[in-house]
Amino acid sequence: MNIQIFGKSRSFETKKAERYFKERGIKFQSVDLISKGLSKGELNSVLTAVKDIDRLIDPKAKGEAADLIKYLGSKEEKAEKLLENPELFAAPIVRNGRQATVGYCPEVWKNWQ
Repeated sequence: MNIQIFGKSRSFETKKAERYFKERGIKFQSVDLISKGLSKGELNSVLTAVKDIDRLIDPKAKGEAADLIKYLGSKEEKAEKLLENPELFAAPIVRNGRQATVGYCPEVWKNWQ
C-alpha cells in the first residue's frame, strides 16, 4: 500500500485517520492541505475515485472563497477554486493509488490491499 493522508493539522478527523494507520503498522505519507494543497493531477485522481467534487468541499469552511464556491456551477470552476484555496478542502483525503476517500472511513480502508 502507498497511503497518502492529505489533512489539516487541527482536524480531529485527520488525527483519527493517522492513528488508524499507525495502530495497524501501515506506513503513510502525511501532507498538510493548508500549506501544500493538492496538485491538479492529485485532485483529478481523487475526483475519479470519489466521483463528486462537492464531497471534497469542507462544509465548515469560512470566508469569502467558502461562500463563493457554493454558488459555482461547474465541476471545473469548483476544482479551480479548491486549487486556489486549499483551506476549502474537506479533511482528511486518504489515497491509496487510484483509490481515495474523504473523511474518516475505516470500513473502506480495511479492504485496501
